[in-house]
Amino acid sequence: MGIRRRQDAAATILGLLQVLLFHSATSQSFIGVNYGTIADNLPPPASTASLLMSTSIGKLRLYEPQPELVAALAGSNISILLGIPNGDVPNLASSPAAAASWAAANIPTTVPVSAISVGNELLNSGDPTLAPQLLPAMQNLLAALPAGSTTKISTVHSMAVLSASDPPSSGAFHPDLAGSLDPVLDFLHQNGAPFMINPYPYFAYASDTRPETLAFCLFQPNAGRVDAVSGLTYTNMFDAQLDAIRAALDAKGYGDVDIVIAETGWPYKGDADEAGATVDNAKAYTSNLVAHLRSQAGTPRTPGKSVDTYIFALYDEDLKGGPESERSFGLYKTDLTANYDAGLSKTGSTAAPTILTPSPPQSTLQPSRGATPTGFCQTTAAVPGSTQGQQVPLSSSCYIPAGAVPRRADAGTWQLVWFGVLLCMAMVAGM
Repeated sequence: MGIRRRQDAAATILGLLQVLLFHSATSQSFIGVNYGTIADNLPPPASTASLLMSTSIGKLRLYEPQPELVAALAGSNISILLGIPNGDVPNLASSPAAAASWAAANIPTTVPVSAISVGNELLNSGDPTLAPQLLPAMQNLLAALPAGSTTKISTVHSMAVLSASDPPSSGAFHPDLAGSLDPVLDFLHQNGAPFMINPYPYFAYASDTRPETLAFCLFQPNAGRVDAVSGLTYTNMFDAQLDAIRAALDAKGYGDVDIVIAETGWPYKGDADEAGATVDNAKAYTSNLVAHLRSQAGTPRTPGKSVDTYIFALYDEDLKGGPESERSFGLYKTDLTANYDAGLSKTGSTAAPTILTPSPPQSTLQPSRGATPTGFCQTTAAVPGSTQGQQVPLSSSCYIPAGAVPRRADAGTWQLVWFGVLLCMAMVAGM
């Protein structure tokens, strides 16, 4: 009987191990990527589909309909965040019939469409005629969805919609946008749709090139930075930006509206005056971001709650204007070779955390950047993901330390601990 009981105990523990491993594999947030098209050398759709299926990427953001690529993704289990160019928004707003016609022609049926973004950073596009048409376009498109559709209708914002983020707990939306933004927020709340936004820690570092800021932006070891109001400690810029957005939504009464990171990335190359645009830094940011998301650690304000995140971008876009960095955000070259290992491949797939010795800060100020900030900073740069050919102001946060406390162990760490405990118990029970 003693042997039988030990065998039963071992079987039970092994079953728990299987459950734990299954949970670890299936409960991670999906990691997506942006597919920009300002290039004349993009691979054929079938090649792009094969590349995506060789990775752990589960979502693809399109800035406009791409029927050939969507067809190539059929059966891949990769879902689509489908974008509508800013220039098409007036037509969708003009009538329900126009929206229904667009939906019938452009919403795929062969792949899941998680959401449709009506415009990209439209409220900060510089075209004041578009803002009043955003909500009607979203309403018309929602009405055009097939009965029972789970596709969400939203729009993507830049960080410039925030008027405050210093510290993260003080996050607030710009009051000048209230007339256009508040009805959109209510629409998202009423329809269970996410708030989508494009934070770029890279631009925060570009305005404050101290080594400690680089470490903070790259998820590397640093002293930590305390929000003096909430008492929460931040160990990376991504979480600080995300929690500033969360605070702004909470302040409006929309704590139930989820956040989706529609773009974030780091260029691997730049002009001589573009601090931090290197292969090592791009690899550090992206691979450490991926590891952070997979850990399900969440943020200090929302621990244990990861967030769907779309990395910018799948490929380099050689036809973009502006500085060299604009053409250097790709995870892959257009010959399908990787610019660096981001830990996304299914074969040998997890890159080790990248820890670098930060480069010394530049002795001269960046052009048009101003002096080194003493709190959150507002930086201005061309938005990498814009497909409208516009140079759109982008605001990013530079959070400066006020103290530090140790970071708690993340969810991934505790899963490994429990795995080890259960494995040891199974071994002992089976003796």
